[in-house]
Amino acid sequence: MFAVIKTGGKQYKVAADDVLSVEKLNAEAGDTITFDEVLMVGAEGDVTIGSPLVDGASVVAELVEQKRDKKIVVFKKKRRQNYRRKNGHRQHLSVVRITDILTGGAKPKATKKAAPKKEAAKAEAPAAKADAQDDLKLISGVGPALEKKLHAAGVTSLKQVAEFTKEDIERIDAELNFKGRIEREDWIGQAKDMLAGK
Repeated sequence: MFAVIKTGGKQYKVAADDVLSVEKLNAEAGDTITFDEVLMVGAEGDVTIGSPLVDGASVVAELVEQKRDKKIVVFKKKRRQNYRRKNGHRQHLSVVRITDILTGGAKPKATKKAAPKKEAAKAEAPAAKADAQDDLKLISGVGPALEKKLHAAGVTSLKQVAEFTKEDIERIDAELNFKGRIEREDWIGQAKDMLAGK
């Protein structure tokens, strides 16, 4: 089955699963587009020609990507006038994949759209924020070098620091030669405050 559609002032002969470039459409990749200007529909020798459009016919497509065509050079010259102008132009195009040709007023099947980028970013933001908050370098006096040493000693999060026991403090002091630094700088209190969002 094939159809002839009109979009962007041009006509295209299309069939299911065809991929073609048309004049730019206002949509995003993954969106479903319906072309209602169908000039002709044909299937196995049976051809219907519109006057000018075929009643109840439409073509459904999926927008694959937005792109720009190859550059063309626009060069103007007037001889003996020392007049030369050179410009380039790249036309904006939309690449679409034809998914269905509908007749008799049939409507396209509902498709589940992907979550918008903004909503996906919002969903990722809390996780990234949580990772940023659970950073040992937030403790006063802990830099990248000391953080590596703490990781090597098995301390990787503020939650672990907040739950330090007396035995843990003595072990870390002995391994890293802190000489009472954890208690002196109140690492446990700092970690608890940060986990509480203070």
